[in-house]
Amino acid sequence: MVKVAIMGHGVVGSGVTEVLIHNHDSIAEKAADSIEIKYVLDLRPVEGPLADRWITDFATIENDDEVSIVVETMGGLKPAYDFVKRCLSAGKSVVTSNKELVAAKGVELLNIARERNLNFMFEASVGGGIPIIRPIQQCLAGNHILEIRGILNGTTNYILTSMVKNGVPFDDALAKAQQLGYAERDPSADIDGLDACRKICILASLAYGRHVYPEQVYTEGIRNITLDDVKMAEKLGYVIKLIGRSVKLTDNSITATVYPALVPQSDLLSNVDDVFNAIMVRGDAIGDAVFYGRGAGKLPTASAVVADVIDCVKHVTARKYMSWEDGFDGYVVDHNCDCTRLFVVTDTQFADKVSESFSDCETVTDGERLAFITDIGKFGALTEKIKQSGIETKAVYNVLY
Repeated sequence: MVKVAIMGHGVVGSGVTEVLIHNHDSIAEKAADSIEIKYVLDLRPVEGPLADRWITDFATIENDDEVSIVVETMGGLKPAYDFVKRCLSAGKSVVTSNKELVAAKGVELLNIARERNLNFMFEASVGGGIPIIRPIQQCLAGNHILEIRGILNGTTNYILTSMVKNGVPFDDALAKAQQLGYAERDPSADIDGLDACRKICILASLAYGRHVYPEQVYTEGIRNITLDDVKMAEKLGYVIKLIGRSVKLTDNSITATVYPALVPQSDLLSNVDDVFNAIMVRGDAIGDAVFYGRGAGKLPTASAVVADVIDCVKHVTARKYMSWEDGFDGYVVDHNCDCTRLFVVTDTQFADKVSESFSDCETVTDGERLAFITDIGKFGALTEKIKQSGIETKAVYNVLY
């Protein structure tokens, strides 16, 4: 029998306990061993069948040699980072759904796990219930990964779907998302792109073998998107989505970005709506592979966590290899050097300057405003060209190509 401890009994943690209890027999069969929850660590009392296993002192878990696997679903860095590091140092494998923890401290924690012949696993940290970590690590291991891009946050995708499909203003769409439980009372991590940033950090680190830190990723959220921008994009055949993207360059450096981008209506990502996520992985052998589903939620995320627990049980005496090296200055190129196309919204009074500086570009107007799409160029050079041309911009978006 394998004994586990669960740290955090909120939405995800309670989902993990529910899955482990309700599916106990089938999980034991798949793991080739029975899994018992010995402790549930939380500041609030735990009710139901695990009430007698509720504890508030982390040291109880740390010092119990019977506990071989610890599940961390507390979120954030404090105290999760300290607790996880101490669990690994105490000889316990760790499974986490904590994207902030993996994005900020993943390389350090993976190194500790490697040194201790333990597992540090985090399938649920990126796609919730969507399998993505294992496919990149195992199924696509024969490929050089060339690009990863996708819709990585269900909250922002719900808001943008409401704006694009139903003409709902941003503030009203956000309020509805909060009412439905898709957005937190403080929605900053979602609508400012921080959640998607952490996820692209993890994906890029795994795909390219070096740690990407959140502060290295150009990150822009969706607060400033207007219905007018949405309508102008639609006239040119595009949909606005929040896209996380990383590309491997020929010199082995990478780009890593999160921003609202115009996605062609013919692109699969343009049809990913509401709280659904989709992640496209491009490999040199397989081409494009797309992973689609609900990127969050109690039971979908718990499903991914439990899958990692089963994997830990099956590899309890032989570590499952997964790690990457630390990054370095210049590994992630400055966004100004990133090749892109830009969608620019300005006033019609600048039409002549647009035609002088950006000949043969796609344009559209609603009578008062003019929008155009530039050719491919480096982001910094394109924005400088717009500035030097004297065109006053109302909005500027990247265009996915």
